[in-house]
Amino acid sequence: MIAITGATGHLGRLVVSQLLEKVPAKEIVAIVRNPAKATELTAKGVQVREGDYTKPGQWAAALQGVEKLLLISSSEVGQRAVQHQAVIDAAKAAGVKLIAYTSILKGAQSKLALAGEHITTEKALAASGVPFVLLRNGWYLENYTERLASALAHGLAGSAGNGRIAAAARADFAAAAVAVLTSKENQAGKVYELAGDSAFTMSELAAEISKQAGKAVAYAELPPEQFRGVLVGAGLPGVVADIFVDADVNIAKGELDDRSGTLAKLIGRPTTSLAAAVKAGLAG
Repeated sequence: MIAITGATGHLGRLVVSQLLEKVPAKEIVAIVRNPAKATELTAKGVQVREGDYTKPGQWAAALQGVEKLLLISSSEVGQRAVQHQAVIDAAKAAGVKLIAYTSILKGAQSKLALAGEHITTEKALAASGVPFVLLRNGWYLENYTERLASALAHGLAGSAGNGRIAAAARADFAAAAVAVLTSKENQAGKVYELAGDSAFTMSELAAEISKQAGKAVAYAELPPEQFRGVLVGAGLPGVVADIFVDADVNIAKGELDDRSGTLAKLIGRPTTSLAAAVKAGLAG
């Protein structure tokens, strides 16, 4: 059986949906925090099990009989390493034969503050003795296209300079996970650096939005502290604002650029274009 953590989350639900096209529903285990939100999956024949990152005692039962596990990183920044360790320990005890983990682009070489807990998790996997494969995901296009209403109203702002962002759609990263989980080749020990085919700058993003929306949208380059002030002023907690600012500063340094084409090769098609993502965002 193949299990997916966070199966009702943004990425998890896409993985389960695409996995259903490749394997029988009875061979899929959707691990979720709240089973009541997964009735649609139950109706399709998927096994739904409770598994909350904050409740390590649940994972032994959640992983019973599982052969392959997609460990989608927790959304609780600051708590991820401990939460992931509990799942890894439970997977080892349950005899899981392969863990696929959604890490961060460039792994230990990444300078992003967000990379810390991913690096710790990669080390925990290596120390566990459980065979594993790393899916080092880059930025999601949805990080930008899910808030186009704000961009249209206020424009874009940041500290990313002319740094290029090799983003791809969540559906692309989901397809990569499915490809690895269903591959007939041994995936243990493999590391995939996953990113979009065509990198763009924030100014190019603004231009694409302007073109499709028929309204001028500008990108304002701000000093990091000023950008932080804008984010906090918009209601973001300081800790979250710091993460966004750190990401932009490192985008300017090329930390989220990638030209390997690994993601497209793995999924057997081009990744979602910026134009397509903006179109979908405006329609949604």
